[in-house]
Amino acid sequence: MTDVWNGIAEEFLHLYPAGRRLLAVVGEDAERSRAAADLLGTALVEAGHEVERTHSEDGDERMLRADVVAPFRNGPKADRVLIVSGPAALLGPTARGMWNFTLWQLAGDEPPHSVASALVDMTDPAHPSRRTADYCALPASFGS
Repeated sequence: MTDVWNGIAEEFLHLYPAGRRLLAVVGEDAERSRAAADLLGTALVEAGHEVERTHSEDGDERMLRADVVAPFRNGPKADRVLIVSGPAALLGPTARGMWNFTLWQLAGDEPPHSVASALVDMTDPAHPSRRTADYCALPASFGS
């Protein structure tokens, strides 16, 4: 476990300490998102929180809302975290409101997503690093 995953887990839990919380881990490479979400999930479990995990191959928002998010929100246990990993579609204009927190993973010169809560560079998966981006310098049309 790296300090990156522990730090993001700590940040997420500071912002959302209790209740049913939804977290998306996404990026251009959906399989890399799966790996990043598993590592973040481990950090949250080690911090004492119950985590459910699912992966979306295609980012189908309608299916996620009906088959994953709605049952999670209506489930019997109040203090849980649902981590959904998948493709960039999970941060589409109508889907982004589902999540309490979003992590965008990237590698190499892939661009960051401007609505992500956190950015992690996975160029070297054994040594991920937290990235920051200055979105003030982006044109208004970026990401549309």
